[in-house]
Amino acid sequence: MFYLNFDTFEIVDIILASLIAIAFSFLCIKKIHNKTAVFTFLILITSLVVSSFFPKLKATNNILLAIFIIFSTICFFINISSFRNITNIFSRNKKHHIDKKPDEITDDEKYKIIDEAIRILSKTKTGALLTFEKNNDLTEYMKNGSIINSPLSIEIIQTIFYPGTRLHDGAIIIRGNIIVAASVYYTPTTRALTGKYGSRHRAALGFSEETDAVTIVVSEETGRISIAYKGKLEPVPQDQFLEIFKNYMQK
Repeated sequence: MFYLNFDTFEIVDIILASLIAIAFSFLCIKKIHNKTAVFTFLILITSLVVSSFFPKLKATNNILLAIFIIFSTICFFINISSFRNITNIFSRNKKHHIDKKPDEITDDEKYKIIDEAIRILSKTKTGALLTFEKNNDLTEYMKNGSIINSPLSIEIIQTIFYPGTRLHDGAIIIRGNIIVAASVYYTPTTRALTGKYGSRHRAALGFSEETDAVTIVVSEETGRISIAYKGKLEPVPQDQFLEIFKNYMQK
């Protein structure tokens, strides 16, 4: 027996509103990907339509409307930010020699391109794997990826690794001043590693155990930079990256 002034609809209303608020709070803690956002929008719109047929569910209606407005605002600003990032990728063409032919790019320009690209990937926490061919021919490894034969540039590197693109998973292999292949997958190392290492780090280390190539890893979780070479994985501070990278390439 209930002695409070709540009818059945009011009790259901409070429970529903509480559950929706808890579910939305949990969703905000997780990463919201494009598919998740679309699915969430569909659920919110459907729920708003259905709840409108029940005028007594005032708290539920109000919290659904509030969540819809908040979620729409968040997604709007996220999409604006993503659009600006894509726009910025293509606005640097002249500055970073995208119009130059591969044989016209000097070693200094090549290192500057890589340094700037890694700095941007690290800052934006964009996961990436970049492998530079040295003495060992990597043609056989490229076969499991996509051959693109693209001139080396910051814009193309950013575009390849931009989340959501078809080539962003896996590694790119660079031969001289050409990005020969993208979305190349390596066999990860089977060694036991001390510390927390993701799939990119294990793949880079495994590849370095088989070849003399230099592989740069940018962590998606932290933005930290590492270089894998001849079975070793070295964390590299951003302000020292260029110097350390040059040393590896000249070994």
